[in-house]
Order: sequence, then C-alpha cells, then structure tokens
Amino acid sequence: MDLREHIRGIPDFPKPGILFYDISTLLAHGEAWAVAMARMAAAVRRHQPDLVAGVESRGFLVAAPLALKLGCGFVMLRKRGKLPGRVIGHDYALEYGTDRIEVQEGMVPAGARVVVVDDLLATGGTMAAGIALLREVGAVVPAAAALIELSFLGGRKRLDVPVETLIAYDE
Repeated sequence: MDLREHIRGIPDFPKPGILFYDISTLLAHGEAWAVAMARMAAAVRRHQPDLVAGVESRGFLVAAPLALKLGCGFVMLRKRGKLPGRVIGHDYALEYGTDRIEVQEGMVPAGARVVVVDDLLATGGTMAAGIALLREVGAVVPAAAALIELSFLGGRKRLDVPVETLIAYDE
C-alpha cells in the first residue's frame, strides 16, 4: 500500500508558503492506519525499546498505538506547563526564540531504552530536544522515528541516532 495516497497536502497552512502534510486522512482510513502502524512497529522493534516517547501533540497519535503494538510503555514529551506534577525540562533554540520540552519526573527509569516518535521530522530541532531531555533523565535513546520526513530540510543530520521514517518528501 502506498501510504502517500493517504496523506493530504494543505497549501499555505499554517502560514503562506508552507505545505502542511496532514495525517488526519491517514488516521481516518482504518486499513492504511493499520498498515502504517505495522510498518512503524517493524522499523522500531529492532531498536528494542522499553518505552516510546511521543512528542506533543501529533506525535502522541503515532507513539501511543505504536507502544501498544510493541508491548511497551508510552511517555509524553510536552511543552512547558502542560504536564501535572514535577517535571524535568530541556530548553532549546528555535528559529526565532526558544522553547521548552518536559517529561514527568519518574516516568523514565534510568537506563530505559526509549525511542522518540513524532508524526513528522522537519528541521529536527524538537526531536533533538526530546533526545537530549531523555538522556538528561538517564534514558538510552537508540533511535528516533516519524511517519513523515521532509528530507529537504535536513532534520536527520541534527540527530545522532538512527532515524526510521515511512514516507520521505524531497521537496
């Protein structure tokens, strides 16, 4: 099955000049979604994760069912102030300014193998921040994964782990 047929391109969203790759149409197609999750599980399984960490927010849509399929736990990496209780955070640079990603304290045991998952890999900044945060809490990060990669943005080059993706757009 060609999963690209189930990804909708929306021009000029969220601002003019951006082509947004919308996974809503993939999620709405039961058979295509099942194929995507089976392919993601096959790609990620070889990295032997104990946990799958989803990056807010569309990454949750991929990471949670992937963790279930792999028989491992799921943790959320969220923006500042979105998680209850004590959190550990990592600040990172954006094109204009900074942002922060957080994980709940105690959710990731020291030495746990955690694969970071998002819906899309673009410039790699958020994924790199997620990897850094997980390492700060003592995790081993053997890989990162995304449904879609915008390879022309070079995000993979910013990551120091193997990257698994299902669909790559070259322009």
